[in-house]
Amino acid sequence: MSARGRSYRYVGPVELKAAVRPGGGGCRISSAAEFGDWIAGRSATELAEPFTFVVGVDGALRLAPRRSEHVACAGGATVLSAGEIGFVREAGGWAVSEVSNQSTGYCPDIGSWSEVARALDCAGLEQPSGFTHEVVFRRCPGCQEHNIVREDDFVCVFCGSDLPEIWNVDPTA
Repeated sequence: MSARGRSYRYVGPVELKAAVRPGGGGCRISSAAEFGDWIAGRSATELAEPFTFVVGVDGALRLAPRRSEHVACAGGATVLSAGEIGFVREAGGWAVSEVSNQSTGYCPDIGSWSEVARALDCAGLEQPSGFTHEVVFRRCPGCQEHNIVREDDFVCVFCGSDLPEIWNVDPTA
């Protein structure tokens, strides 16, 4: 756990993390002005689909094109949350239209929403009350595979073992 909350280590394919280059990563957004500058550079095509996001351990939002890997957006670092996020222009400014914790590289728990909300507040963005699409990740204690739990069915899709109710994806956490 970090001073802010649980942090998430990258648990995805090692070759994706190995491809991360120093100085890379998503665009760091820690204020409304920084978000305004960043969003002004996005095309209508880019804005039509969600972006990849992470919240770094510094609490700042980082954004990258949707097809970016979360580990690349984070510069290979540990995060407080990760997923996909979409924006919409409203009369009062920009708002979050959709946001999920869908990141199979970090597999953040749905409890990471509080870190996302805090980062979005810093960026001056209106937001929903929670993830608009929640993904529940678990690691199978039997075969060690990562699973996405659907419809509260806590059973491993790979070996049929029961999955724990509590987040357990990172065996070192």
